[in-house]
Amino acid sequence: MRTYDKYTVAAEHEGWTVETYLKQIVHCPGRRIQKLTRAKGILLKGRKVFLQKKVKAGDILQVLVMTDQAYGVQPEEGTISILFEDAQLIVLNKAAGQLVHPAGQTDGGTLANFLAHYFQTKGILRTIRPLHRLDRDTSGCVAFAKDARTQTEMEQQLQSGAFKRTYLALVQGVLDQAGVIDAPIGPCPGKPNRRMVRPEGDPAVTYYRTVQTISDVSLLDLSLTTGRTHQIRVHLAHIGHPIIGDGMYGRRSSIIGRQALHAATLCFRHPHTAQEITVQAPLPVDMGRIISLRTK
Repeated sequence: MRTYDKYTVAAEHEGWTVETYLKQIVHCPGRRIQKLTRAKGILLKGRKVFLQKKVKAGDILQVLVMTDQAYGVQPEEGTISILFEDAQLIVLNKAAGQLVHPAGQTDGGTLANFLAHYFQTKGILRTIRPLHRLDRDTSGCVAFAKDARTQTEMEQQLQSGAFKRTYLALVQGVLDQAGVIDAPIGPCPGKPNRRMVRPEGDPAVTYYRTVQTISDVSLLDLSLTTGRTHQIRVHLAHIGHPIIGDGMYGRRSSIIGRQALHAATLCFRHPHTAQEITVQAPLPVDMGRIISLRTK
């Protein structure tokens, strides 16, 4: 039996096309509209309707609730650390050294594989929908949507800046109490996996605040208004304070086996309740060890 969400067209939306209503009010991305069209899952006043049909005030638009058909990745037994979970969202604490989702030649051992197994053990079939990603060697918060509608709404928050992410990093040297790094980032010629500050790059802005200075190391709290690849790592190296252990943009360290960067906090508006949600991931042991060594 098919299940539909029902929407009553308000007076101010009269004259809109069905497609516009779906995008603006139902928050359906183009991909979902295509799937709904193929499934004959869009009804106006109980009948199949064309996307360019104009709606009138009081019309009832029904939109098929599409159930997931696959996880999208191979479920694989593994440990996950849940920081937050409800019917729409789950936030996990990713370990350093782990990919968020299969990529390149890596198709297993990722956070997505382990999450699929977690759902499978509960008898739940849900496509794995990461809302953002972290570099392999960056630890911390990663959010996943449990359905397509939630994914769309949360992606809109990411684009508007309402979905806020803050990071902690241990860097070489002593910085001002607070500052902003505004420098465009683009590809590094001849090194496809690397980025660099360059005038013709994409705009990139990073804010930092010094939390603690221990000897010649600073613990920074960082936030972004843009989300360029490797942005924090590139920006900090650009101002002469590379992240400790970052072999790509600084140098490797004997006291930590990866860059000392941690996605510490997520803050967002819950897509269904509008409640402000803040999720925190504790400082990982390897970064804490550096602080301890420096304070002795």
